[in-house]
Amino acid sequence: MVSQAHAEAVAEFRRRKDEHFAAGRGPIGAAALADFRGLSYYAPDPAWVFTMPVQPGDLAEMTLGTNTGETRTMARFGVATVELPSGPHTLSLFAPLGEEKPVRVFVPFRDATSRTGETYGAGRYLDAPLAQAPDSDETLVHLDFNMAYHPYCAYGDGWTCPLPPAENMLPDAVQVGEKLPSGVAN
Repeated sequence: MVSQAHAEAVAEFRRRKDEHFAAGRGPIGAAALADFRGLSYYAPDPAWVFTMPVQPGDLAEMTLGTNTGETRTMARFGVATVELPSGPHTLSLFAPLGEEKPVRVFVPFRDATSRTGETYGAGRYLDAPLAQAPDSDETLVHLDFNMAYHPYCAYGDGWTCPLPPAENMLPDAVQVGEKLPSGVAN
């Protein structure tokens, strides 16, 4: 059961993104904006919300490929292991270069919905907040896959979007967050 507070937070995130796109500040072209009625989303599911410890990384530079063939360099902040329906899976967490104490990390991922066309084939993103564990020096990451979103390159040309590294390829279908509208090929 989705709590009222969580459902409201997810709805607000989606409302703000839809308003941003509708105002012409997103990747949707002017011709398509006249018919734009909002993005497509799965229903929220609390089973896809995780808070877990971060195993710190060395902030080493890691080069991610992009949809355009360019590269994007980020710092590997650490890893976190999430308990998926198919079993535990360790995800890499990224921060901008030079940010030793970010407030959130970038988590690009692909899952089974990327392969079936339900979501963008190149994957989706999470911006995951970090927090200090109570009574310890341990850093926690909050992964709420209900907030998963498509990169701009899913909606239009001319955008350069980082691709998930191999370790962020999830075997499960993550049927929460943003999805492609019915009938859209990716």
